[in-house]
Amino acid sequence: MAERPIFMPSQKAGRLVEETSVSFLWHKGMAPSQKKKNVSELHAAAAKRGIEPLLEVSSKSEEKLGQRLSAFNLKVELDEGGVISLECAFQGSKVFEHGGPYTDLFGVESRDAKRDERLSSSGKLVGFRFEGQDFPLIPKTAFYDWLYIRALYPHREFLQRLHRYAGFTDIEFNPEKSINCQARSCATYVALDRLELLDECARSSERFMQVLLPDSLEQPHSNKERQKSMF
Repeated sequence: MAERPIFMPSQKAGRLVEETSVSFLWHKGMAPSQKKKNVSELHAAAAKRGIEPLLEVSSKSEEKLGQRLSAFNLKVELDEGGVISLECAFQGSKVFEHGGPYTDLFGVESRDAKRDERLSSSGKLVGFRFEGQDFPLIPKTAFYDWLYIRALYPHREFLQRLHRYAGFTDIEFNPEKSINCQARSCATYVALDRLELLDECARSSERFMQVLLPDSLEQPHSNKERQKSMF
């Protein structure tokens, strides 16, 4: 058995995303067929709890829409012109104690950018810098979420179909090992659209972080920040 989170656009005031963990039968193995079996098991277990339909947001999705929304496939439009993959934008914008941002990663393949050895040998991550703008580490998912929303925004009319889903999953995401998740970012996008905040948040990272911060502090990944706020 395994557990994976489902991210759902929130119906509560002041919240963007609700996260719930679901237990399901896990099929071992790295083959794409095994991962797709795990997606099916996760979605079936969620349906028994009344959470359906769901969209797997990854290259392992059975739906083309979910595949296209993978960070490896999404493109971010640059202010100076041109486009790069969201994954390259994210990895190439990291600033560390002893180096970065490594903007040369903007021009490589997504998988190569994620595996670049400098990302693990440059010390502690201290922030992000993208197109001359600095982004903090708190809210924890803010930069990744904002890149994701910026990538989706030009296709907002086509993406109205996302509203038909109760939630979003990413079978590769393990909250014990990672923080950023494309499924959470997708749920955040839908929540902002429902709240009629999408336009202003896509155009202004500052506004987006203002909107995201209260929600971020309520998420499981911000437990330490909640504890600090008590003193």
